[in-house]
Amino acid sequence: MNLVDTHAHLDAEQLTPQVEAVVARARAAGIRTIITIGTSASSSEQAVALADRLDGIYAAVGIQPNELDTRSIDEWPRIVELARADRVCAIGETGLDAYWDFAPMEYQLAMFDRHLWLALETELPIVIHMRDCGDLMLSVLRVAAERGPLCGVMHSFTGDAGLAERCLELGLHISFAGMVTFKSATDLRETASRIPADRLLLETDSPYLTPHPHRGRRPNEPAMLVHTACCLAEVRDVSVEQLARQTTDNAMRLFGLSGPAEAR
Repeated sequence: MNLVDTHAHLDAEQLTPQVEAVVARARAAGIRTIITIGTSASSSEQAVALADRLDGIYAAVGIQPNELDTRSIDEWPRIVELARADRVCAIGETGLDAYWDFAPMEYQLAMFDRHLWLALETELPIVIHMRDCGDLMLSVLRVAAERGPLCGVMHSFTGDAGLAERCLELGLHISFAGMVTFKSATDLRETASRIPADRLLLETDSPYLTPHPHRGRRPNEPAMLVHTACCLAEVRDVSVEQLARQTTDNAMRLFGLSGPAEAR
């Protein structure tokens, strides 16, 4: 089985000290490729450094909405520079978050728009975070879609089927993390069962959202992606091997990744 973890934070303090072992365990579990996601300028720098150093690792660069502060404008040129690095395959994590009150929404909107423009200019897919602001998110994405085709993913999707459908209409992929395996996530699994096969992606969001049956264990890590894959295969009534092939093909195509045999 060959899987791609399309969203992990290998630079997180829970994972960095053991990152070589984390990657080795992922490979042993069948996860051959991992995209490590930047959440700030310094995090993005670390993501690029990890991608340069470790086989099968790629990076995304951006500033996550809950990481925005008064320094973010000054740090933005560094994100633009990092976006041109060899192993960078996406822009983000970016987006909007109305649950946490870490940055004013006006500031989040302005920085999200910068990321959307950068993705368009670099022709890289965008990795989108959204929490408790689906209608606002859709309004921003519709404006962006008028400037050029949207290419990217709604990461760790937890919205309803209606929101998923609107995102699909805009050309986005939908990615599910460990939350879809939780016993309480019946509605989310129903939504996951309806996503077109060629738009479905998998992720861990490591070190967060450890999937069932290890929920609550920290840190989560890419090797745990197998549990999410098995859950989605069951709800979609396909074999896990088929789900792995499809989601891997989707990730390779969306992010422009090389196959496992070609990875450094």
